[in-house]
Amino acid sequence: MDNTTDSGTTHPRPNATLDVWCELQCPDCHRAQADLRALRERYGDALEIRLRHFPLEKHKHAYAAAQAFEEAYEQGKGQQYAEAVLARTGELGERGEELLMEVARELGLDAEEFSSALIDGRHLLVVDADQAEGKAIGVKGTPTYVIDGQRLDGGKSQDGLRERIEEIADRLLQE
Repeated sequence: MDNTTDSGTTHPRPNATLDVWCELQCPDCHRAQADLRALRERYGDALEIRLRHFPLEKHKHAYAAAQAFEEAYEQGKGQQYAEAVLARTGELGERGEELLMEVARELGLDAEEFSSALIDGRHLLVVDADQAEGKAIGVKGTPTYVIDGQRLDGGKSQDGLRERIEEIADRLLQE
């Protein structure tokens, strides 16, 4: 992933990176959004927050949602798309790709290109690579955070995780 924002603006390289192993049908990932917004607000461009895909087998539409995110990212609205889909995890479970397309239209994305991307599988390699990397480093559920080589599991509880991430980020940003 490059260092260009969804709007196409290039910023100085971040000083720290937080990988968030996420799944867009996961209610715990939805609850984690408030913490991620707070981290973005606190650190701005100094902390790069990257969504990494870890679709879980128990969620039937998670794999399609991960591919949909990648298309939204390519069209410049990845973060907005992820937040919008995560706000509707229950509905995603019921409506699947119909909801993914609806969110794309609501955000003004190119629906025809979006639909083609879901059919032709152009983003499969990115999703598969993220999932394989996650498994290799011990990710078992979502959300899982990795910062400075430390894995923090948010799947059981988010309690105290933002504070721990802030401690690590503060240390990294002072170096």
